[in-house]
Amino acid sequence: MMRPIALTMGDPAGIGGELTLAAWAALRTETVFYLIGDPDWMRHLGGVVREIASPSEATSCMSDALPVLPERLEVPVTLARPAPENAAPVVRSIERAVAQALSGEAAAVCTNPINKKALQDGANFAFPGHTEFLAHLCDSPRPVMMLAGPDLRVVPVTIHIPLSQVPAALTPELLEETLRVTHAGLRRDFGLASPHIAVSGLNPHAGEGGAMGFEDIDCITPVLRKLAAEGMRISGPYPADTMFHPRARATYDAAVCMYHDQALIPTKTLNFDSGVNVTLGLPIVRTSPDHGTAYDIAGRGVARPDSLIAALRLARDMAGARA
Repeated sequence: MMRPIALTMGDPAGIGGELTLAAWAALRTETVFYLIGDPDWMRHLGGVVREIASPSEATSCMSDALPVLPERLEVPVTLARPAPENAAPVVRSIERAVAQALSGEAAAVCTNPINKKALQDGANFAFPGHTEFLAHLCDSPRPVMMLAGPDLRVVPVTIHIPLSQVPAALTPELLEETLRVTHAGLRRDFGLASPHIAVSGLNPHAGEGGAMGFEDIDCITPVLRKLAAEGMRISGPYPADTMFHPRARATYDAAVCMYHDQALIPTKTLNFDSGVNVTLGLPIVRTSPDHGTAYDIAGRGVARPDSLIAALRLARDMAGARA
């Protein structure tokens, strides 16, 4: 029987708690997971909760109650109002989940959304986000962000930087490392023996032979030729505006794009409610719903659990592929 998935609490003032309860109701007979969070807060949200002392206890109670490994909050929660006083337990929830995955107690880690400003104010959180913190905890030098959905998997080479900085940040070394991590992740975590990766250009029309910029010729093409010569199934650079229609998507297993919006606009158009954030390049499996804390709808009963459900299912499947 597969080990359970560790789910972090995320920001308790956001929608993570209510989505966790909805995910448990949907998955209670098919996917075993446990929450590292405050059991009293989950009860306040209306959940049927069973406190557990170790991850191994989750399996026996999953069908009857949400298993919760206690991580107590410091102050009461007010929905839509992040409390820096609760930052330390939120951070500890992540640290414990990673430690349990590294030790083999958990099969994977799935993370609920956090508020980075609240963590910075309350716990001196020194990382831009989950991905960098997880890489630090796992001592992994090059994590890669993938957005995965039913219709598309995409990886941006550069992520949260201004568009004006992308050409300088896009180096052959960064592109090659991203492609290698993506290829290895598709093989190890998605069970694809010989994955095909399609790569976009940076400029309109992939530079159109230098008429619209030389980055596609000077930076991208040599890297693709090098990796193809090693036996990797890789193609491009393609004009990004021709890569995401149905016939094109049917030809590859993942698309690697040069900057954030080039990758995320198509995947959020296709899979807005069911997209999953995956971190490749870690010694553990990590997934996350592809949305934020959504304070504006917290507690209103309208938040959709689709992405969290998909993230837990994908974590289960990725852990199974590794096993």
